[in-house]
Amino acid sequence: MIRVLVFAAPIDSTAEMAALEADGGAVATFTGLVRADDGVSVLELEHYPGATEAALVRLAEAARARWGLTAATIVHRVGAMRPGERIVFVGTVSVHRAAALEACAYLIDRLKTDAPFWKRETVGDATRWVEARAHDDAAARKWGD
Repeated sequence: MIRVLVFAAPIDSTAEMAALEADGGAVATFTGLVRADDGVSVLELEHYPGATEAALVRLAEAARARWGLTAATIVHRVGAMRPGERIVFVGTVSVHRAAALEACAYLIDRLKTDAPFWKRETVGDATRWVEARAHDDAAARKWGD
């Protein structure tokens, strides 16, 4: 089962985890929070509906094929968020823990570079678009696909 959601509402990681655990096996998850780096008070994410979900499904399908996952979930927020709020939840399920852990790491690394989101930060009275980061590109390249 692959489940992909993109929405503005807060992410219920407890419900997402329970859905994955119902599948049985080894479950690995990652929850990302909005950081307050450099005094960021608001992070806004924009996306292109339909295209974003399709890109996330492709990533989850690639992980399922590579690690033999029985389930994968990607939940990503869009809209305005404050530091400490959940921005992303990634969960994977496999028969073996190593596969679930590796697939989860793969998905979060690839999300940073392959998911079509546009980020804008508010610091004080100024807003700025967030540029791609070299360390995110390097993390995605390590997977060799």
